[in-house]
Amino acid sequence: MGDSRVTSIILAGGQGKRLNPLTESRSKPAVPIGGKFRLIDIPISNCLHHNIRHIAVLTQFASESLHRHIFQTYRLDNFSQGFVSVLAANQTRDDKAGWYQGTADAVRQNLDNLKNASDTVLLLSGDHLYRMDFSKFISFHFENKADLTLSVVPVPRSQVNELGVLKMDPEYKVLDFVEKPKDENIIKDFEIPSSLRQSGKKGEEEKTHVGSMGIYLFKKQVLLSLLEKYDYDDFGKQIIPAAINDYNVYSYPFTGYWEDIGTIKAFFDAHIALTSDNPPFNFYDEEKPIYTHARHLPAAKVSGSSIDASIICEGCMIDNAVIADSVVGVRSVIRAGTKLSKVIFMGADYYEPPGTGNGKLGIGRNCRIRNAILDKDVRIGDDVQLINAQNIQNGEQDGITIRDGIIVVPKGMKVSSGYVL
Repeated sequence: MGDSRVTSIILAGGQGKRLNPLTESRSKPAVPIGGKFRLIDIPISNCLHHNIRHIAVLTQFASESLHRHIFQTYRLDNFSQGFVSVLAANQTRDDKAGWYQGTADAVRQNLDNLKNASDTVLLLSGDHLYRMDFSKFISFHFENKADLTLSVVPVPRSQVNELGVLKMDPEYKVLDFVEKPKDENIIKDFEIPSSLRQSGKKGEEEKTHVGSMGIYLFKKQVLLSLLEKYDYDDFGKQIIPAAINDYNVYSYPFTGYWEDIGTIKAFFDAHIALTSDNPPFNFYDEEKPIYTHARHLPAAKVSGSSIDASIICEGCMIDNAVIADSVVGVRSVIRAGTKLSKVIFMGADYYEPPGTGNGKLGIGRNCRIRNAILDKDVRIGDDVQLINAQNIQNGEQDGITIRDGIIVVPKGMKVSSGYVL
């Protein structure tokens, strides 16, 4: 049976501009991750593992593939009265009245759909990578008789501009909150006192601030009151700071791995970390697996290849290749003589019948590719070198994007034989 006290709302309407071109034709929560999953699978799986069975997913930008994935994957049984419901913004290009103007506006526009929500509402982002025991979070919220609880993590100064940061008292009650501060005086004012900072692991930046994870627990009536009282569009920028004045707002300290996959570099680094011996995020948890669409693909087929510290997903065909520190997604085809180093290859949505198609789907012969993300359904010709020989940090060349020195080949792109970057 599910936890009837809690309804989860997953905010999955983000455009994800900083992840472009991966979000050119799909919303950020629909971006593939880990070779066979999508980002939206993370929060939905976390909910299901903690008996939260009433889940509403709010969508907006380029959401067709996200809708299809959710409908194909999450069909809860008839006896639990559970559901994963998609609530899409009602919008057209000519009439923008229905567009969500922010996270709070998205929830406000769906209040009629949420009338029967449980007394406690768990608000999640659809594009973060983490595992969290929501039962502990919910217990903390009830024990403190909180009206609103924010899940928080210690963060370094370099991340402050991209997160909400807060002050709290020794009992974890939130005293002040500011979203993505830019003013150096404000940033300094919100620092954790030096005596209370956790010493970072070797090689890591010092954690100087308390950052919001964008995971909130509301009393339903408090959430409704705030959305009715204030005509604000965004939770972090406006609703949370306003709530501190009128309600009991607490912060729940989270100590596990959490990553906001907001940039190409963060996306790339999170994937490379998955190939390590002890990855910070574990997809190999038998008791609490991450769910995704069942594809019924054959096992990967590998011939005469050298593969080291890499993830190879089902349905792949790899012939005499050298692969290191890479993630190779479903239905990937890698031909003889090719070498991949630190490559995220998302694979393909289909198998190509012999003798068809505009060039061969997958990666051709004798290619050299490193520090790259290859989106789905790409066609890389023979003797292609994607190695960023000129060490370009940010730019675009022949439709290929480079961000922070990482090469990104967009979905469905064809790269001609002999091409060098």
